[in-house]
Amino acid sequence: MNLKDKVVIVTGSTKGIGKEIALEFGRCGAKVVVSGRNEDRANEVCEEIRAAGGEATAVIADVSKMEDAQTLIDKTAETYGRIDVLVNNAGITRDNLIMRMKEEDWNTVVDINLKGTFNCVKSITRLMMKQRGGKIINITSVVGQIGNAGQVNYSASKAGIIGLTKSVAKELATRGITCNAIAPGFIETDMTDVLDEKTREGLLTQIPLNRLGSVSDIARVTTFLASDAADYITGQTINVDGGMVMI
Repeated sequence: MNLKDKVVIVTGSTKGIGKEIALEFGRCGAKVVVSGRNEDRANEVCEEIRAAGGEATAVIADVSKMEDAQTLIDKTAETYGRIDVLVNNAGITRDNLIMRMKEEDWNTVVDINLKGTFNCVKSITRLMMKQRGGKIINITSVVGQIGNAGQVNYSASKAGIIGLTKSVAKELATRGITCNAIAPGFIETDMTDVLDEKTREGLLTQIPLNRLGSVSDIARVTTFLASDAADYITGQTINVDGGMVMI
């Protein structure tokens, strides 16, 4: 995808899927704002993007806090003059069965995953409306569609992102702003690396393509949705899961 000089914010982009999304935007020629809560890791990702010939800036933010989300948007706009793409990727898990789940673990997951997405979308809306254009891409999950035992907090937060995406798409469409979601399935990351062979084999039985996805699979769909080729797509949840969920 050619995204030369597009200004892109990727939240939660210091590792995993978010990092690969940031790197892919850099390879596509975008000006990338790497955001997360760890300054050292954010700067390392920026260095990787620059080493590959791209342009990147780090802005440290805890998106669960409205003031941090607004600062992220404001600093980006001050630096580049506009924002073309917002990718809401920041997310965490705090897994447990509901009968054992602490209220704190519910609140933390919902605050970062769902409220964080709301905070960033709300903070950027006025700017994108003034521009009369922009792309908002929210990273959700297949468990937001089908649920998962031991993840009521995570599943609820990701389901909420799907509803938020549809509503925002309807609200902002007349201003030329699109809003879509990507629902990854089981992706090869640090979290899946620790799975034992029996668990991994069990997962593969649920996936028609018979493999786990890669972070690149998610990143390439993200850059597609950010490109001009996706201008007529809004309010959709794109599953990138090897056929695991078919709705």
